[in-house]
Amino acid sequence: MTMRVSILTREYPPFIYGGAGVHVGHLVTHLRPHVEVDVQCMGEPREGATAHPETFPVGANPALRVFGADIDMAASVPEVDIVHSHTWYANLAGLVAGKYRSVPHVVTSHSLEPHRPWKAEQLGGGYYLSSWAEKTAFLDATAVIAVSSGMRRDVLASYTDLDPDRVFVVRNGIDTTEFYPDPRPEVLTKLGVDPSKPLVVFVGRVTRQKGIVHLVRAARQFDAGTQLLLLAGAADTPEIAAEFDEAMTELKAVRGDVYHVEEMLPREQVRQIMTQATVFACPSVYEPLGIVNLEAMACETAVVASAVGGIPEVVDDGKTGLLVAYDPAQAQDPAAIEQFETSFAEAVNQLTRDEPRADAMGKAGRRRAIDEFSWDTIAQQTIDVYTKAIELYQSR
Repeated sequence: MTMRVSILTREYPPFIYGGAGVHVGHLVTHLRPHVEVDVQCMGEPREGATAHPETFPVGANPALRVFGADIDMAASVPEVDIVHSHTWYANLAGLVAGKYRSVPHVVTSHSLEPHRPWKAEQLGGGYYLSSWAEKTAFLDATAVIAVSSGMRRDVLASYTDLDPDRVFVVRNGIDTTEFYPDPRPEVLTKLGVDPSKPLVVFVGRVTRQKGIVHLVRAARQFDAGTQLLLLAGAADTPEIAAEFDEAMTELKAVRGDVYHVEEMLPREQVRQIMTQATVFACPSVYEPLGIVNLEAMACETAVVASAVGGIPEVVDDGKTGLLVAYDPAQAQDPAAIEQFETSFAEAVNQLTRDEPRADAMGKAGRRRAIDEFSWDTIAQQTIDVYTKAIELYQSR
């Protein structure tokens, strides 16, 4: 009999905004040849999933409206053998659905609320609700999947009552038929960027987690002639928006060749931009794995990234890019932050000054993406966790 799985997620293609949504979209595609998959998501109706709007209770804190959608999702889960929730947004739905259907609940940890205290700026009291939902679901789950070994360590450190034997590592993946070298310069030319000059590219949200303000400050120390292109949409909060705007104003006062694209570009345009970059910059202060680094590597682009979370499991320091030390414990120390920004700029300058080295790292990065981050492999590893979870559930 074919295994039946219900995937519970906030994001699902085509409406995705972060790495968890990318992960779920690819995972479902590669699970379907092997298991029967139901998808419950949030937001607008879309093909291949049952969508639940975040509208109840009307006018409530966003976290409470997510909880309302969670209950709606749980009620819609059909008869299945296992439920699998992704991020705190869907963890409560998975917890309730697992109880209601008397089946195992598997959680994938794409991030951890205890490591994202800045979310209190965005959610207010909702941050304590999201933290409660995540903790309750993790401790109750039959199995927890961490997207990197670093994330597994963080999960066990954050939730010390968890049985380590119930926490498994299944990394994020990359579709190297979607991300590949595309050296056409049309998109850069349209944006006013010079394809013949060194280029540093950032792709991500304007949020504290992604460290974009650190990158903008570091860019003051980039070599003359190095261009910076930020593909960065709306800020999470007014506070981070103000910091970003101030840093950009200060940067543009001392150098040119700084470009900011706020609208979300089509995937094929992002692929071109990543391919044209001399360096892909990822200054995250917290990153469970960092799918965006895999995307850049698959486009044969060298990466300069902070050595946090699961990033060192993706970026092979000195071979596919350069890693820069960052200590989250010193996040409020101005001297430590200044040193991080300086070190980041120095790493970028190393590669923009030596494009043959950057090119070699890019080619090595694509090989690594193909060899170690296949979605077929990741789907099979996920099914293996499902099988183990069913065994654990039945042996309780």
